[in-house]
Amino acid sequence: MSFFIESAMAEGEAAAGGDTGSLVIMMVIFAAVFYFMIWRPQSKRTKEHKNLMGGLSKGDEVVTNGGMIGKVAKVSDDFVTITLADGVDSHFQKAAVASVLPKGTIKSI
Repeated sequence: MSFFIESAMAEGEAAAGGDTGSLVIMMVIFAAVFYFMIWRPQSKRTKEHKNLMGGLSKGDEVVTNGGMIGKVAKVSDDFVTITLADGVDSHFQKAAVASVLPKGTIKSI
């Protein structure tokens, strides 16, 4: 049972096009590997990030993609105002929020 190497012909006959069945099997295996290794995990991460952005509320402690840690002061449709320190507010897009931290994380740092 050889999937990868064509069987040698004893009479020296040339293979006219090869075995299409093994080609189809290899394409199906390649598609399955692509789906389970690349596409499915990426769509799962995207779905989790959308849920994170939709669940942001005032008072949440967050980390941005740039590494800034702060507390959410205001949430609008596309933007979030984050208090980085007393009197220092910055505006970010919701997509820039990487994760929500547990309460009290800022005080422990």
